Amino acid sequence: MYKRMTITLDEPVYEGLNRQIGKRRISQFIEDLVRPHVLDSSLDEGYQAMAADAEREAEAVQWCNALAKDVAAEPR
Repeated sequence: MYKRMTITLDEPVYEGLNRQIGKRRISQFIEDLVRPHVLDSSLDEGYQAMAADAEREAEAVQWCNALAKDVAAEPR
């Protein structure tokens, strides 16, 4: 969900944004700049590091497959 807000910029800054970024893309540009400074990305970085660990991922796949076999063998 997006929220609207009003910000005040010096006129030359606003004109530069219009010229360089384009009038309809300023909000996304500002959000992309601000996002890393206001949101905690450490969780994302941790997940990326785990996914990059090939040995860990292979063990996780084996564990998931073994768990699926256990569930399939249970009586209904």
